[in-house]
Amino acid sequence: MEKILVTRRIPQKFVERLEALGEVEMWDHELTPMPRDKFLDAVKDKTAALVTLSEKIDDELLKAAPNLKIVANLAVGYDNIDLDVAKYHDVEVSNTPHVLTETTAELGFSLMLAISRRIVEGEKYIKDGNWESWGPYLLAGKDIYHSKVGIFGMGEIGKAFARRLKGFNADILYHNRSQDTKAEHELGAFYTSFDTLIKKSDFVVSTAPSTPETRNIFNKEVFKKMRNDAFFINIGRGDLVVEEDLIEALEEGEIAGCALDVVRDEPIRLDHPLLKMPNVIITPHIGSASVLTRDQMIQTCVLNIEDVLNGDAPRNKVEAR
Repeated sequence: MEKILVTRRIPQKFVERLEALGEVEMWDHELTPMPRDKFLDAVKDKTAALVTLSEKIDDELLKAAPNLKIVANLAVGYDNIDLDVAKYHDVEVSNTPHVLTETTAELGFSLMLAISRRIVEGEKYIKDGNWESWGPYLLAGKDIYHSKVGIFGMGEIGKAFARRLKGFNADILYHNRSQDTKAEHELGAFYTSFDTLIKKSDFVVSTAPSTPETRNIFNKEVFKKMRNDAFFINIGRGDLVVEEDLIEALEEGEIAGCALDVVRDEPIRLDHPLLKMPNVIITPHIGSASVLTRDQMIQTCVLNIEDVLNGDAPRNKVEAR
C-alpha cells in the first residue's frame, strides 16, 4: 500500500485526491513547519512526500526513508533538496514551475510601486496622526514611468516582470547567465553586464534563483556602485543578499530603499535592523500567495505524485545539473 506524507496542511479536496492513491499522513499546521525529528520519524515508511521549502531533504532523511519514491516540492525552487543524494537513493524530485510566474511577478511589481511611492510610509504617517496639511514635497517618491529598471535573472518571472514594465515606458535592462534575444525582441529589453545593470538602474530587481554563482552577489561592493536614488527589490532568494551590507548601504544613503519578499533567515526576527527602517518594505514570502496559484501549486504536486506512484516519471521532474 502507498503511504504519503504531507508536511503542511492543505485543503481537503487535495487530501482526498491523495487518499485515492493510498494512506495519507498530514502535519495539521499551516504556518508551523514540521519539526525535523517528527519529519524523520513520519517519513520512515512513506512512498511519497509532499514537502515545502522548510523541509531539508538530505542523506540523513533519505536513509531514514528506504521506501520513498518521490519528493514533491511545493515551490519552483529546490535549494532545500540535495539532488545528487536524491539521485543516489533513486528518489524522484519534482517542483511546481510555470503556475506561479505571473502571481510572483505581480507581487514584485506591487513592491516596486509601494516602495517608490512611499505607500507604507504614507499609511503610517496618517495612522500616527502626522497628516496636518498638504506640502509640495510631502512623501515625494520616485517615478517608475520612463525610469531604468534592471532585472537580474531573466527567467519566467523576470520576463513576466518586464511585461508589466512596458505600460510604464520604462527602459528595461537585464542580466542573465546567457543572452535571451527572444526576450529582447518581445519585451524591448537590453542585455547588459551585471556591473552596468547595477550602476545605471533606477530600480534593481532580483528574480534570480539561489546558485553557487548568485549567492551573496548583492554585497557591499555592489550596493556602493548603485545609484543613491536607486531602489532594490528582491523576489528571488534571500541568500543572494549579504544583509549586513544592505543595512549599511541603507544607513549610509548609498541606496534609496528596498522592498523584499525574501530574506536570508525566514521568518525574520522582530529585532532585525531592517524592520526599523522607514525606507524598507518586507513581506513574508508571499510572492505566489493567491488562492488560485496556491491551489495550482498543490495540484501540480499531487499530479507529480500520481505520476510516480503509477509507475511513470513525474511531469515536473527536477534533476541534478
